[in-house]
Amino acid sequence: MGRKAILLLIVGVLGAYYVYTPLPDNIEEPWKLMCVTTCLKTMTHLCHFAELLGISHFMDIARFFMSIQEVPPTSDENVTVMETTFNNVPVRIYLPKRKSETLRRGLFYIHGGGWHMGSAAFFDIDFLSRRTAVMLDAVVISTNYRLAPEHHFPSQFEDVYNALKWFLNQDVLDKYSVDPERIGISGESAGGNLAAAVTQQLIDDPDVKIKLKTQSLIYPALQCLDLDLPSYRENSNLGLTKSFVARLWSGYFTTDRSLEKAMFFNQHVPVESSHLFKFVNWSSFLPEKFRKGHFYKSPTYGNSKLAKKYPGFLDVRAAPLLADDNRLRNLPLTYVITCQYDILRDDGIMYVTRLQNVGVRVTHNHIEDGFHGALVYRGFKIGYRIEKQYMSWLSENL
Repeated sequence: MGRKAILLLIVGVLGAYYVYTPLPDNIEEPWKLMCVTTCLKTMTHLCHFAELLGISHFMDIARFFMSIQEVPPTSDENVTVMETTFNNVPVRIYLPKRKSETLRRGLFYIHGGGWHMGSAAFFDIDFLSRRTAVMLDAVVISTNYRLAPEHHFPSQFEDVYNALKWFLNQDVLDKYSVDPERIGISGESAGGNLAAAVTQQLIDDPDVKIKLKTQSLIYPALQCLDLDLPSYRENSNLGLTKSFVARLWSGYFTTDRSLEKAMFFNQHVPVESSHLFKFVNWSSFLPEKFRKGHFYKSPTYGNSKLAKKYPGFLDVRAAPLLADDNRLRNLPLTYVITCQYDILRDDGIMYVTRLQNVGVRVTHNHIEDGFHGALVYRGFKIGYRIEKQYMSWLSENL
């Protein structure tokens, strides 16, 4: 065998090793998911390499790659699409073109991206917003918000909350012919976090007279006190990894990488905040099927200096699972999507349990063959299946 053949064989083996990702047996279209995972892996490695060389911040490079997916606000035969600002926050509005004899539903949508990335202009988000507007005959408000690392918590929360309050003004609803009694909020991943947080905040706001009818949380991130849940142990090699999630969570609050390191080792919560663990104790809030084979580890408390410098990770506006029962019981009709092979799975399941415990009406749609991002990955059969279930619930309840 010649040198060229040996070299080609070595390159082929290394390439196959790089591309191959072990997937669960029940994953639909595994090779398609493997290709997506490889692209994400490659982008991540390039971002790390560029940051290591001092070329740019990791997130700046990631945003550059992701900006390729952005599309302009183009209207079509079914939907009028426009961009404006709600209380100085950029939003994209989707208005169905067909005539309606009655006021329409309204859905306020929040994109994901780990508080660092994402945009209402992304093709997948734009596509979902268009389909939502058409299938539900609804006015969809897809909001943007300031991003880390340039802006830290509570900037993202405040942008979403201010835009939502603007939308819930009667004059604005009249302008877009939205029924004030049929308004919902929805978000995926970090957007699910923000949706849950602003929905909680809205309950006690005396300035907001119009309340939300529904909240839809799509594989939301809801707490960062404990990054040693069973879902973190089981799913840290498919899509989101524990190290990347720790970076996203810590970057939400600061560029100080010491918080990221403490989060990764679950050593960031000070002993004086130990009472908060009762709200995120997975041994109490996860059903048996998700606890099976796992043992709860008592928290290892961290240095209080981190919490004093960056108190955001202990704030209920950043971690909605930290809300007490009195606040939770006043939440609106709720729909939660969780995915079996998602590192954030247990956040959503614990929230479902806590809401059910206080009497909130909750529909939990657990996708046994699902993974993080499944709803917005265009071209995957599972995405259309989840979308159909999501739209069906909204159609019946909003």
